[in-house]
Amino acid sequence: MRFLTTYGRAISLLGREWRTGALLASANLAIAGIAFLDPVLFGWVVDLLTRSTQLPTDQLWPQAVRLLGTWAAVGLTGIVASMLVALLADRMAHRARKHEMARFFGHALALPPAFHGQMHSGALMRIFFSGADSLFGLWLGFFRDQCTTFVSVLVLLPLTLILNWRLALALIVLVVVFAVLTALVIARTESKQRGAETYHNKLAALAQDALANVTVIQAFTRLGLERRRFAEVQQQVIDHQFPVLGWWALVSILTRSASTLAMLTIVVLGTVLHLQGKAEVGDIVTFMGLATLLVGKLESLVSFVARLFAAIPTLDAYFTILDAPSSVPEAPNAPALAVTEGAVAFEQVDFAYPNGPAILRDVSFTAAPGSVVALVGQTGAGKTTAMSLLQRLWDPTHGRITIDGQDVSAVTLESLRETIGVVFQDSLLFNRSIRENLLVGKPDATQAEIEQACRLAEAHEFILRQPQGYDTLIGERGTTLSGGQKQRLAIARALLKNPRILILDEATSALDAATEAKVGRALKALMAGRTTFVIAHRLSTVRDADEILVFDQGRIAERGRFDALVGQGGAFATLVASQLTPAPDSNVVPFPVPRAA
Repeated sequence: MRFLTTYGRAISLLGREWRTGALLASANLAIAGIAFLDPVLFGWVVDLLTRSTQLPTDQLWPQAVRLLGTWAAVGLTGIVASMLVALLADRMAHRARKHEMARFFGHALALPPAFHGQMHSGALMRIFFSGADSLFGLWLGFFRDQCTTFVSVLVLLPLTLILNWRLALALIVLVVVFAVLTALVIARTESKQRGAETYHNKLAALAQDALANVTVIQAFTRLGLERRRFAEVQQQVIDHQFPVLGWWALVSILTRSASTLAMLTIVVLGTVLHLQGKAEVGDIVTFMGLATLLVGKLESLVSFVARLFAAIPTLDAYFTILDAPSSVPEAPNAPALAVTEGAVAFEQVDFAYPNGPAILRDVSFTAAPGSVVALVGQTGAGKTTAMSLLQRLWDPTHGRITIDGQDVSAVTLESLRETIGVVFQDSLLFNRSIRENLLVGKPDATQAEIEQACRLAEAHEFILRQPQGYDTLIGERGTTLSGGQKQRLAIARALLKNPRILILDEATSALDAATEAKVGRALKALMAGRTTFVIAHRLSTVRDADEILVFDQGRIAERGRFDALVGQGGAFATLVASQLTPAPDSNVVPFPVPRAA
């Protein structure tokens, strides 16, 4: 049932190609009908030849001309229909794959961090491409070959009962044997095939993980270990796949044996019926041709089913991802966010990850338009989570967040995120050119605007020193750049976006003191007139904030300006003291220093 459900859903994806699909179905019907007529006409010709000595010439030749003319017309029609199928099926399958890949890609990008945190990117990429390729092969195989098989089995095979029901029963038994054997093998091997597919995905994830961290692997001399791990997963793939291949090889042998028995049955039964006067020689020839045709179609169908069966786990995974709901659904007909001032309010916000403990509890605060609000506290206190809720990467489990009085869950995600600019703690860069990375902030930015943003971020000079300047490729995650260079590009990207609300998540953590001072001036210019949230562990960077929110175990424990909080002698003062107080024994070296030789 799962097999048929997945197969049906895959075919239903061609809904937008229904006109081409209908034309192809009609052409396949014609091809199937012509394939059915070929042995029938041949049988008639044989019958005419057997009676040729008994017919006068003036009757024989007109009948022969009509038969041969009909046969030629049927053949020509079959050629035209086959050309039509070959031409249209390929184009339709390519168009449909392009559409489905774009749909899957867009959907996967829109899924929230919760999904991507659970799904390894290597496995996701394998499901993406393998699923699209499997759909392409299914569509192409169906309309090129298998549609005619279905028509032959479901429509034309019953018509053979009209020609000679006794001989037709042999063909029907042959089809039943094929169907039963295929169903039995699918039932026996489904779990093994799913296991093999699971290890295929694990193999892809392992390879992607290793290649993405090749520097670590080489530095810690893990080449041999990683090879062994890869080989172990490969063996698990083989352990699950070989039994499946064995069963399908058995199906091939048994179906070929059934085909041979069916042919022999038709010959023997046809001979007996002919001797009893219940079948003509032409009937035997016709059914021999129909059996040959049907056997070829059924063997092709079994091969197609075997390929499809191997792809079912991938297609199931593909559809599962397509069906994955967003944890931040957009309200129907949601309006765009209209930002007039940039006031942000958290109103009694609680949050917990699904099946997890509470992360935020009763968080309430208001950020006035153009103000700078700092979020500080120990790691895991809830600072970054609060800013994730502002961007609607998650929704609060209780309470609400508003921008200029508008609930962020009631407006479109695109308009909300267009309003917010983020400079992350980890510089997230694409394996593209510097220019393309910067244009993420503003796709239509001019060169002058790009350079101005980079000058403000103290990035323009080091960019010019790159081999191709702004067109230099920077490698995966910006591996050709230093940490400080990557962070300055991220700051320039945010400057270019020019958002109304700004989130700085440890934005200067990767910069040296001199560069941090320069970028700090650029950030002040960027923050002017914008509501800004600064997540910081280095408390010296939030001295000038309009308000500091001190998070402790998901709650706001203290709030106020820097000097006032220090004067209170509470949690913030303790954090400041821990950063300013030297280690108890400053003479103790944290790592052993080798002695000079």
